[in-house]
Amino acid sequence: MRHITGLVYDDQYLKHRPGEWHPERPARLEAIMQRLQDTGLLEELVLIRPYPAPVPWIERLHDPDYIKRFKAACEKGYTIFGVPDCGICPESYEVALLAVGGVFAAIENVMNGLVQNAFCAVRPPGHHAERNKAMGFCFFNNIALGAVYLLENFGLERVAIVDWDVHHGNGTQHLFESDPRVFYLSLHEDPYSCYPGTGLAQEQGKGKGLGFTLNLPLPAGSGDEAYLGALEREGLPRLREFAPQFVLISAGFDAHEDDPLAHQNLTRGAYQKMGSLVLKLAEDFAQGRLISVLEGGYNLTVLADCVEDHLRLLLGNG
Repeated sequence: MRHITGLVYDDQYLKHRPGEWHPERPARLEAIMQRLQDTGLLEELVLIRPYPAPVPWIERLHDPDYIKRFKAACEKGYTIFGVPDCGICPESYEVALLAVGGVFAAIENVMNGLVQNAFCAVRPPGHHAERNKAMGFCFFNNIALGAVYLLENFGLERVAIVDWDVHHGNGTQHLFESDPRVFYLSLHEDPYSCYPGTGLAQEQGKGKGLGFTLNLPLPAGSGDEAYLGALEREGLPRLREFAPQFVLISAGFDAHEDDPLAHQNLTRGAYQKMGSLVLKLAEDFAQGRLISVLEGGYNLTVLADCVEDHLRLLLGNG
């Protein structure tokens, strides 16, 4: 069945420049957009223009002093914020607000029935960002803020986040680990061999949120069978039990066998299958309401391949 699928993108996202040799570079989005143009897919999508997220919304999850420090660091022309892998430039703060606002705009379009699902081609990525700390190329937690927007602005009660980036989304987990309204599922490389060193199976949430975090760490060298097995046997039954009203995907494509920043062996086909399974979950429980937010993926050809496939899936012709 054909779907109306949105695409969040703006050339402003190219203005975040974390450093000449940084893997999270503007060329990532350029490769994606070039592929969508070359294949004609761009014409099949509804372009959603982002807007800068209002700071009071950012403050729902991030410490106000942290937000001010990030803004000041960019205004002063610093090239690093907090940790060496979080390179910045004068435009980074505004671009980070636009990344969050892109997710908000996608949510508004889905919740208002203008599109059925959407892909957010935004940067900088977000799932490593903690309440008061930038980490792993991330400054504001785009997808976590999207979940809060769904809960607080649209009154939803159950939101699922499926994170298949090869690196564990430490920020997303920590921001929601006491909140039973958000189920966080992460498939990632074993924390003992991969950044950021969090995401052990025994991390299952805290207090009222206990049981609403499910980490499925996979040993280095894992391939399609291991990932799909973990998702189908362990992840999806728990997600179905949760019965989400909206599904968000932290869509990192860096567990691919040709990605330079990790040690997993997924193929293009595994991402297609995972996407299909999660989309089916959204159709069964959430009226098909699903948004994917770009996280990692650092081989430009692989990234373009996987995003093309994912968008075909969301359109209903995958």
